[in-house]
Amino acid sequence: MLHSVGYSLLMSSQLPSLAWLEPGQDFPPVRQAWGGNSPASGLLAAGGALDVDTLRDAYSHGIFPWFSEGQPILWWSPDPRMVLDVAEFRLHPSLKKTLVRFSQTPDCEIRIDSDFEQVIRACSSSPRVEQAGTWIVPDMMAAYINLHQTGFAHSVEVWIEGQLMGGLYCVALGQSVFGESMFSKASNASKIALAALVGFCRHHGIRHIDCQQNTKHLASLGAREISRDLFLKQVAYGLIQQAPVWQFDALLWQELWPSKLTST
Repeated sequence: MLHSVGYSLLMSSQLPSLAWLEPGQDFPPVRQAWGGNSPASGLLAAGGALDVDTLRDAYSHGIFPWFSEGQPILWWSPDPRMVLDVAEFRLHPSLKKTLVRFSQTPDCEIRIDSDFEQVIRACSSSPRVEQAGTWIVPDMMAAYINLHQTGFAHSVEVWIEGQLMGGLYCVALGQSVFGESMFSKASNASKIALAALVGFCRHHGIRHIDCQQNTKHLASLGAREISRDLFLKQVAYGLIQQAPVWQFDALLWQELWPSKLTST
């Protein structure tokens, strides 16, 4: 995907046609997204709005917004799609030691939704490899805070000695979970948050976490690319399942290793 694509390039007659959406207008079929030979593989449409109803409709069809300051709203549906099957999460020995230590330390805890706004602001200001700026522009931040306030976006937070040191936020519709962004202010804090989300998902029967883009970091933790068609089937299945109560209990760590907590 081409994150820095400009409006003039989007409208170029030399590129495939791109739907321009008015607020409230339906998305085009995802099969119309630009393919791998285009300068922005997965790009589906531009324009529209970032209200709660539009975002819910987008995610339920495997579509998400991603754009930079000064660009129109851009909507994406890449093929293939990066997805983490929670049963395939790779708990490397070093990460397991970190998690055990964290879970056994009184001043360390996982919280869900205690400060969503602080999490998304921290994600927006975190530097990204090979990315000059942030896609979490003010309009996006406001949109996901609204989505959180209506119960469809959640934060998984790593608190150490009363300070928020890492976390992630995600969109959740039924049992379809879509990872958005992570941040760390302490070593491995984002990995701890992701592991906590995996444990939560396993406990509640949630099978997959959408990761959107292929990165070496996510691949090292077990995420892999699948076809968009298969991804959409997974989303459709999750949508009709009952949404869990988004709360974290320390017992959920046991979803990540089969026996009682151990330092080995």
